[in-house]
Amino acid sequence: MNYLDLVNNVLVRLREDEVGSISENSYSKLIGKFVIDAQRQVEDAYDWNGLSQTLTMQTVDGLFNGVLVGSGVRFRLIDVINDTTNVEMIYRTTKEMNDLFLNRDTVKGTPLYYNFNGVNDEGDTQVDIYPVPDGVYTIRFNIIQPQDPLLNASDTLKVPSEPVIFLAYAKAIAERGEDAGFSATQAYAMYKESLADHISIEKNRYPEELVWNA
Repeated sequence: MNYLDLVNNVLVRLREDEVGSISENSYSKLIGKFVIDAQRQVEDAYDWNGLSQTLTMQTVDGLFNGVLVGSGVRFRLIDVINDTTNVEMIYRTTKEMNDLFLNRDTVKGTPLYYNFNGVNDEGDTQVDIYPVPDGVYTIRFNIIQPQDPLLNASDTLKVPSEPVIFLAYAKAIAERGEDAGFSATQAYAMYKESLADHISIEKNRYPEELVWNA
């Protein structure tokens, strides 16, 4: 469902006229903002498969720090793979990495460990790796990354649309006050039920997430 469809779906529930553009009037603009707020909350509620992607980083011989271009700072990590050696890399804390870099002899070799270390001027996450690469390696980061806020009318939502609509609707009711229709509390309950249903449906596709192994 695209951005304009989402806004119109909320407007209809509010018994308002549909619009041909998000900026058609001040109220449609406001509903557009509520839709974007709802988009962010739904994205943050679960590791949706629609938000999964892979970013790669090429190491440089002798350099232990790199940038995960395009990552931003809101991503959630699934795993990190040294694609050159087909080995899953292991997370090490900042303290552990400092110990390896500062208190031991420098070791060069195949990268095995990683740690996130700040962001660059473009807002992308920086990564430290160890041992210090002795060549060029391709490191693959499998992540859950929220999409950019919807902007154009044709922008398509990647997460389930129903909970986004219900949450935007609840926010709109809370903003203008109840008017003999749904209360904000009822609308918010609809959102929570819809969100739980969609999470349950998606979890069913990944049975390994329902099994705990000691």
